[in-house]
Amino acid sequence: MNSCTAALHLALEAVGVGPGDEVITSPVTFASTANVIVHRGAQPVFVDVDADTLNIDPSAIEAAITPRTKAVIPVDFAGQPCELDDIMTIARGRGLTVIEDAAHAVGAEFKGRRVGSVADLTAFSFYATKNITSGEGGALTTNRSEWAERVQIMALHGISRDAWKRYGTSGYAHWDILAPGYKYNMFDLQGALVSSQLAKIDSFQRRRIALKARLDAGLRDVPEISFPVERGSRGHAHHLYPIIVRVEALSADRDTIMNAIQAENVGIGVHFRAVHLHPYYEQTFGFRRGMFPRAEYYSDRTISLPLYPRMTDADADDVVAAVRKVIGRYRR
Repeated sequence: MNSCTAALHLALEAVGVGPGDEVITSPVTFASTANVIVHRGAQPVFVDVDADTLNIDPSAIEAAITPRTKAVIPVDFAGQPCELDDIMTIARGRGLTVIEDAAHAVGAEFKGRRVGSVADLTAFSFYATKNITSGEGGALTTNRSEWAERVQIMALHGISRDAWKRYGTSGYAHWDILAPGYKYNMFDLQGALVSSQLAKIDSFQRRRIALKARLDAGLRDVPEISFPVERGSRGHAHHLYPIIVRVEALSADRDTIMNAIQAENVGIGVHFRAVHLHPYYEQTFGFRRGMFPRAEYYSDRTISLPLYPRMTDADADDVVAAVRKVIGRYRR
């Protein structure tokens, strides 16, 4: 695919999500997770997250199911797989499809199984910031042949035969447009880049784990900071290193803290401001503050610190020093 967004869109199309349907997902994600639901003419239904992992709360999923619910999109936040056993059990009992958004979770595992082999369909991202990258791109996995065939057709204009088959050595073969598809295919150079990076994914992962441990050691004793809980049964991909700043114990809000850390020459981000609080979703669907308090608490307080394989130990130590300096400056 040319992106994870395209993979999610094609997954929804393949399972028949359309106008009048509802799709349940998390508000703690990048907006594209919800945007693709809107693109299918369906209604995004947000539910709250677990306070500790920030992944979607399975009990909230069950409570939100209606006769119009067609699918669930759990999001593996920061690289930690969701409670897939519980989610799959709920979905199967209600005849729903689970489309896992694993944009953060390339290489992650769930109870010994690679992410991509558990949910009905799983979408991955190879965007420039991801654990492996082709600059832009994505992938979709499923073990249902009818969905895979539909995705292949719709990813390239709805054409019945791909380019390789059309221009093979067995002679020219006419092709048909079977449906009004999309231009969502990955080009060959992207595929070559991803293939070369797949061979390095284990070494990248080892470095991410080592850097996370170093950051943890430097920040765990700062009382004004907390971290998402990591489940022991998960093979975490460690795509992000988000901290939660307890602004109640400080004399500044999150954005002030964030800008002060950046002024120390540390690149930071926010992953994410809760999607339901963005103007389009508030104005179009009536979402409002107070509906998903755990997601909102995190959204108002999170900062993502740098974590990538080419970071040196000295880089990690500089991050720790900057954060400790800024927190100390605003400590009450």
